[in-house]
Amino acid sequence: MEPKDILTASNLKQTKPRLMVLDQIIGRNSAISQPELEKKLGKEVDRVTLYRTLSTFEEKGILHKIIDNAGTANFAICQSNCSSHHHHDEHLHFNCNQCKKVYCLDIKIPTTTIPANFTMESIQLLAHGICENCNTKA
Repeated sequence: MEPKDILTASNLKQTKPRLMVLDQIIGRNSAISQPELEKKLGKEVDRVTLYRTLSTFEEKGILHKIIDNAGTANFAICQSNCSSHHHHDEHLHFNCNQCKKVYCLDIKIPTTTIPANFTMESIQLLAHGICENCNTKA
């Protein structure tokens, strides 16, 4: 899906910063962190605008957040039918210990039952190891 179509489907204005952020994220094979996005976007998008854009995209179900080994938030396009404040990206995330990239793997997390009086809003499973790119370089 094109960035403009994503914004239209989410009832968001097509601003230059939003389009630029989506251009950087769509089609990636790994998630991207806010600091990495800041470097790629340069002075075109300031830090506050980038933070607000990422937050809006997460709230609207466009992106989902993955916390890596270092505690850094990484963002990837939602592949499921996510909507405002309701994500369905219950799949395995893989954090490469060598290149530090975070990958969304097409491996579903089994349905989980939690105790009464708990309300689960999202679930994340993070595996650690060496990705296929780093394995082929060795």
